[in-house]
Amino acid sequence: MKKLALTSLVALFAASGAHAANVIDNNPLYRPDAGRFYSITSLNNDTNSHLRAWGIGEEFGYGITDKLAVILNTGVDFAFPKGGDNTFGWNTFGIGLNYRVLDEGNWKADVFGNYQFAPVWDGDGFLKEDNTFYVWTAGVRGGYVAGDWTIAGHVAYDYTNEESFNWGDDGLHQWRLGVDGQYALDSNWNLTAGAEYTGITNDGAKNAGTWNGIFGVNYNIDATKFVGAYIGKELTNTNDGWKEVKGMTWGLKFGIDF
Repeated sequence: MKKLALTSLVALFAASGAHAANVIDNNPLYRPDAGRFYSITSLNNDTNSHLRAWGIGEEFGYGITDKLAVILNTGVDFAFPKGGDNTFGWNTFGIGLNYRVLDEGNWKADVFGNYQFAPVWDGDGFLKEDNTFYVWTAGVRGGYVAGDWTIAGHVAYDYTNEESFNWGDDGLHQWRLGVDGQYALDSNWNLTAGAEYTGITNDGAKNAGTWNGIFGVNYNIDATKFVGAYIGKELTNTNDGWKEVKGMTWGLKFGIDF
């Protein structure tokens, strides 16, 4: 693949999941009730002195039943690297399903799948093969929901290629493993934090990977609306040891259930 690496800040700040009371408050296990819609809009920025990127994302979901939800997501990235060409990426447009396979008291678990394409505009055409990536994702997320805290983990596999149904060896194979938590301070305020490891399993890149950590504060406007602010940090390994990526990421988020 000519352009394998895509910066996806939106993915970091727009990921969502289901909550015992199904209250949309950035709980990592939130899911909509049957017949309910939700929308999560995010804005994020990477202060890396080289990358200088902005991203805007939107995730929209609908509860088909209490167990099955359909999810649409899209996002755009703007990067202004020093010493390089500015880029605009309609970074994702995807559709997926989320199904609750376990709902036993405080224990919850979901399986999910997603298909998305990521066209990139670089001044040389739009939706061209060299500029467009197709990503298939499958994974599972599960955890424990208590009265004022939640802990959840997830495992996901992503396959990326320049053709939608090309399953050849020239694609990008990666695994993501992560953990997220939330603690409610009171009925309005809660804290969230998480970490995710992304590892590339292609030959020649078996030691390559990244760690992304995030911490945030959310405010519940009411039972169906919240706003949040987040900061994040990244470590990367390119076969020569782990290194801290300069700068920070920060994000804002607004969610509504209706």
